[in-house]
Amino acid sequence: MATATVIVARKWGGYIGRNQRWQVLIDGASVGAIAVNQTLELPVEPGQHTLRLKASERFTSQERTFEIAGGEEIWFSGRSQFLWPLMLASLVKPDLWIRLHRG
Repeated sequence: MATATVIVARKWGGYIGRNQRWQVLIDGASVGAIAVNQTLELPVEPGQHTLRLKASERFTSQERTFEIAGGEEIWFSGRSQFLWPLMLASLVKPDLWIRLHRG
């Protein structure tokens, strides 16, 4: 069966934690780490999966679910928050810290 590829790009975000590498989690398992302005290509089996970025034990992105077919590539990009109200809100809701979106 052909594998598929998830491509994750980390864009420059806010100043806090910009030198830190983030964990990339697919289906809850760590599959790599990504620095600012870096792109990772990760092979996955075709089917339904979840993706999350994790800046620390506390700060994460929301989990994204996606379906991928054999030979297909799906792009995601993530960045930390720029706006201080959202940074403050992430102290209460930690999955607001990283914006993760498809495309």
